[in-house]
Amino acid sequence: MKYTCTLIAVKNMEKAKQFYHDVLGLEVVADFGENVTLTGGIALQTADTWKGFIHKQAEEIVFGNNACELYFEEDDMDSFATKLNSIKSIEYVHPLFEHSWGQRVVRFYDLDKHIIEVGENMIMVVKRFIDTGLSIEETATRMEVPVDYVRSCLA
Repeated sequence: MKYTCTLIAVKNMEKAKQFYHDVLGLEVVADFGENVTLTGGIALQTADTWKGFIHKQAEEIVFGNNACELYFEEDDMDSFATKLNSIKSIEYVHPLFEHSWGQRVVRFYDLDKHIIEVGENMIMVVKRFIDTGLSIEETATRMEVPVDYVRSCLA
């Protein structure tokens, strides 16, 4: 057995495809109308067909439950944050902030209230700390990771 993708139900397929393309740069791999596969291992399914597949009523399909997220990584967080801030319709879970280990992240909702997290690629976090003058050992301490992990990010 192998894991294939994550499927999320959406209320409006065309708007969802546009959102994932415009905000996250995902492209359509396969479009079957009520089911669309995007790059990155995400599939969209219309909520109307989804409820039939799982034998539930419409009121049993709950959007905005804040119980899971789609996670993406970005090499250039500054540019992505600027892009995201320019999209007036974005509803934030929280704005861009830095975790204690140095990774910058932002969380926001898609059109159907699924949480999307975009985190700074950890290799870029290592490089950012090294570029500020921290040694490999200081970077490992700052990030709370082994020295070997920092070295592997720089290799």
